[in-house]
Amino acid sequence: MLSTRVAIVSLGCSKNLVDSEVMVKSILNNDYEITNCTETAEVIIINTCGFIESAKQESIDAILEMAGNKINGRCKVLIASGCLAERYRDELMKELPELDAVIGTGDYKDIAEVIRKALMGEKVVLYGHQDSVDIDKLPRQISGLGASSYLKIAEGCDNRCSYCIIPALRGRYRSRRMDDILEEAEELAKNGIKEVNIIAQDTTRYGIDLYNSYKISELLKKLTKIRGIEWIRLLYSYPDEFNDELIEVIANEDKICKYLDIPIQHSSNSILKKMARRSSRERIIRLIEKLRKRIPNIVLRTTLIVGFPGETENDFNDLYDFVSQMKFNRLGVFTYSREEDTPAYDMPEQIEEAIKQERLEKIMLLQKNISLEYNKKLVGQTLKVLVEGVSDKGYFGRSFMDAPEIDGKIYFKSDKSLIPGDFCHITVKKAYEYDLVGEKTDEPCK
Repeated sequence: MLSTRVAIVSLGCSKNLVDSEVMVKSILNNDYEITNCTETAEVIIINTCGFIESAKQESIDAILEMAGNKINGRCKVLIASGCLAERYRDELMKELPELDAVIGTGDYKDIAEVIRKALMGEKVVLYGHQDSVDIDKLPRQISGLGASSYLKIAEGCDNRCSYCIIPALRGRYRSRRMDDILEEAEELAKNGIKEVNIIAQDTTRYGIDLYNSYKISELLKKLTKIRGIEWIRLLYSYPDEFNDELIEVIANEDKICKYLDIPIQHSSNSILKKMARRSSRERIIRLIEKLRKRIPNIVLRTTLIVGFPGETENDFNDLYDFVSQMKFNRLGVFTYSREEDTPAYDMPEQIEEAIKQERLEKIMLLQKNISLEYNKKLVGQTLKVLVEGVSDKGYFGRSFMDAPEIDGKIYFKSDKSLIPGDFCHITVKKAYEYDLVGEKTDEPCK
């Protein structure tokens, strides 16, 4: 008898991807079959994002698209999981009758039981358990990222930024036990993972709830001892709790990529205050200067929000000048998304969408030139590159300077066959705004 085939469409951030991998493992453990082909799947799960308006719309569009498989494919059960399902479970079930189940961010561990009930004709709605899910012992099936994977060290968030709905969707900040994280990292290494990307809503706060002190430095040092892992990359490091000990660990440990993702959101103190951010312009500058002084080759990424309520022309000019002066290696910009049930939703002086978009484009044009300036300096240099795959441009991969999925790539040709996970040395020959083109040196891959 053939097993029921299940397909998962994972949307949103890397944290959501890890949740999808947990669901895949649970599904396989319960004798269902996983397929990448939604047209032949009897069960389709859309793991949704509900962070900002564009992400919500993408999730709804994906649900509607997958609903077509109930008519044109073999789909019998359609399930929405994740942040959008947690936030709008009643509306989704009412407005989208094609859905058979919705499960929130604290209930994905029960996906196999939800599938079983839905296949029997039961409409299932599970939500409201964000704080009760056991995040320590949830086996996962690594997805197709080659030799790179994410390692989630905490769930939820206590920061309560005025624009953000994540604490309501993901619950309070809960660190995973260090032993469980290390055990999972060991398992990743055994399965051929060579790059581990550390993620949480805020990685710098790791351990404060479990151990009454910040333990990210200790965790990183222990991760460097694991054989097989060659790159450790720290993502989502909020500036508020970034201490000297952490800087020293990054500086001294060869396996830790000299790359940091530090979301600052803005530079104007008045806007930072309205956002309920704990940082200030002055503290952010001091941190950046300290990092660049102690780790001269450090690559810094940040994210910004433009068009926040009350953002004046002077506030925006402050941000523009700040980006021009700080010259982040990598930078992403979002327009402010007005989200219900957040303090910023009811703030006066909401900014018109056209103005938000104009400000975003100005910052991104500035950053495009900064990025090109950095990349041109790499021409002639030889970089260690993690091979990710092959395209019509040849092989492609990343150096320590680029995080998976969000940053640029290095394209190159090779007369020898390569596979994802190989490390090669590539001499940069051409530079573009975000990507590089190079040639493989004679030094062998390993």
